Amino acid sequence: SLSSLSLFSLSLSLFSLSLTHTQTHLIVIVLGDSGVGKTCLTHRFCTGTFPGKTEATIGVDFRERVVEVEGEKLKLQLWDTAGQERFRKSMVQHYYRDVHAIVFVYDVTNTTSFRSLPVWMEECRQHSLGQDVPRVLVGNKVDLATSVASSTTLEQARRLADVHGMPFYVCSAKGDDKKQVDTIFMTLAQRLKRQGGLRRKGPSVSGSFKLPSKDDERERNWRCVSSRA
Repeated sequence: SLSSLSLFSLSLSLFSLSLTHTQTHLIVIVLGDSGVGKTCLTHRFCTGTFPGKTEATIGVDFRERVVEVEGEKLKLQLWDTAGQERFRKSMVQHYYRDVHAIVFVYDVTNTTSFRSLPVWMEECRQHSLGQDVPRVLVGNKVDLATSVASSTTLEQARRLADVHGMPFYVCSAKGDDKKQVDTIFMTLAQRLKRQGGLRRKGPSVSGSFKLPSKDDERERNWRCVSSRA
């Protein structure tokens, strides 16, 4: 609807104005099935807290945090993408523009979310994100991993990460230890800093986005631009 489109345009404008001409920033896209904890993971990193209540992401949520790597301040822009096909199919081509790094997330208690990882990796390949783009694999909700199936999946995940040359982390976005969550994103920031893969950009976010038709229950997601210096 027009009201939803206006709201999203305003949110995107405010997000764009939060950037500066001189500050280095990088876009980290977070991918995985619905319900694996992408929103909780990005929220924990950016705010230091676990969200009390979450709903399925509609389209994409933006969160950001400024970190310091080797004396340089970097603004990490986390793109928390929708895991459900019906919420992402009209926007997927825009997710991958100007992406610097990728975080693949699965739920260690949900083997289906693990089996979906090759699909997400193939989607990246189809949108020209090759192996030169830094990436990590995250097994989330490790605090709930009590079954033999979970342990087996962890071993398979380690092998998958090795094959694709990416670090593998297990964590709990809800757990008391926030360090592991920080390590995931700081690893990407440090790698980009070392390989000189950072780009300086003006205060704009490229690409246009289409909103789904339903608006009332989804407006919350377009307003979600949380930041922490």
